[in-house]
Amino acid sequence: MKRSAILRFAPLLLALALPGIAGAADYTVQPGGSTLGFTGKFQGEAFQGTFGKWTAAISYDAAKLATSKFDVEVDLASVKTGDKDRDGALPGADFFNVAKFPKAHFVTTGFRQNGAQVIADGNLTLRGVTKPVSLNVTFKPAGAGATLDVSGTLKRLDFGVGGGEYADTSVIDGDVKVNAHLVLAAK
Repeated sequence: MKRSAILRFAPLLLALALPGIAGAADYTVQPGGSTLGFTGKFQGEAFQGTFGKWTAAISYDAAKLATSKFDVEVDLASVKTGDKDRDGALPGADFFNVAKFPKAHFVTTGFRQNGAQVIADGNLTLRGVTKPVSLNVTFKPAGAGATLDVSGTLKRLDFGVGGGEYADTSVIDGDVKVNAHLVLAAK
């Protein structure tokens, strides 16, 4: 085959090859049924919290983890725990300090397999502090969409949340379990 003929067919060959090397599928989060929250302990009693305002850009394919990505931004003032005093304290300077740091941001740096479990490694920025965080990922395709569950544990004092007089981990546990259940629709 002559070089000019090959050049004419190159775009067609490239188009045929791209699906095999394309990245992960992009999804939009469906607000109905999706939650982003955490579990903490105060004086030995567990409590649940949720965030009412957040955005998530999700690109995921279990077979193409190298091209998958999560980018989540959380409006920290939208926190609710069902306790008036706690809901008033969490946005304050001692905890999230939303006046200075209104958002938390998590973005993946990569994914890895740990046996059957997929782990999303990334960086969480909270109160101006960026630290690595790893989250367990469960992705279940469903028709033209999927559900995505993530969970993990972070140390609140690593981010300066509840430091000072609230640094006593026998009163407010130092470990906070984060979790999300996302209902996704393919873009």
